[in-house]
Amino acid sequence: MKRILIFFLFLILNFGALALGSWLMGASPVENQWYIDLNKAPWTPPGWVFGVAWTSIMLLFTIYITVLHPRVVIQPKFILLFGVQWLLNILWNPVFFHYHFLFSGMVMIVLLLVSLLLLHHQLNKQFFNWRLLLVLPYMLWLCVAFSLNAFSWWAN
Repeated sequence: MKRILIFFLFLILNFGALALGSWLMGASPVENQWYIDLNKAPWTPPGWVFGVAWTSIMLLFTIYITVLHPRVVIQPKFILLFGVQWLLNILWNPVFFHYHFLFSGMVMIVLLLVSLLLLHHQLNKQFFNWRLLLVLPYMLWLCVAFSLNAFSWWAN
């Protein structure tokens, strides 16, 4: 029963972060003239890929949190690291899309990746374990996001 509650709590928190970040960025990228005119990386995926990627990532991240022992989610180090990644994930959207702070966006992605690595390291006795497979897509997508953000910063 505890795991089901944890699953739904973090499902709401994770998808809530996506919704809040989207709301804070203002116009969607397809309607944002600044983003349309931005010099983007040649490897920038089509817009629909972002929705599929983030939906998959947040579902896997919710499962990742759920399979941790229920006592883990009330530990201060978990709350801190989860909170940091949650806020960074939300705030990147307005920083990049609304304020156009490309370098700050890159820094935020690095901090987000570091917070995820620390979260995984702090909560697992062995870094390389099967649970890493659940959070690895999130980490890899952040690397892609960093490359896209870095190219935009460099090319604009």
